[in-house]
Amino acid sequence: MSDFYHLCFAVTDLDRATDELSAVLGVTWNPARDGHLGDWDYRIVFSAGGPPFFEVIEGPPGSPWDATGGSHFHHIGYWADDVHTGKHALARRGAPIEFDSCPYGRSFTYHRLPGLGARIELVDVSVQPGFRETWSPAAAPMPTLDIP
Repeated sequence: MSDFYHLCFAVTDLDRATDELSAVLGVTWNPARDGHLGDWDYRIVFSAGGPPFFEVIEGPPGSPWDATGGSHFHHIGYWADDVHTGKHALARRGAPIEFDSCPYGRSFTYHRLPGLGARIELVDVSVQPGFRETWSPAAAPMPTLDIP
């Protein structure tokens, strides 16, 4: 099994969630950023010093990060050598695609694990240099998920 690079929480209040993780676990954070995907504006932040990282995301109702039912664990994130090939392989192995960002010009997918009530995120490794530049410039290249 390859190393995951982050754990993500979808939250109703990004500042409150990150403050709690800082107070309880001593987690330090990069500056939060605003983002936009499709019809959704969101706020996102990654912890400093990973991998692995904590990701905390606050999205609006109806978005892939909807937390109107309460803040929750959302996904575990892996890099994929090729997100297009990987998403079909995970679906064949029993993790159906819940959300595909590729039609929006992005390169990640969420795959539902119904027994866990969570998801796996695959992110195309081609965007890893930009991720490292934005969130962790000192991080070494991270491995990809081995999907036979």
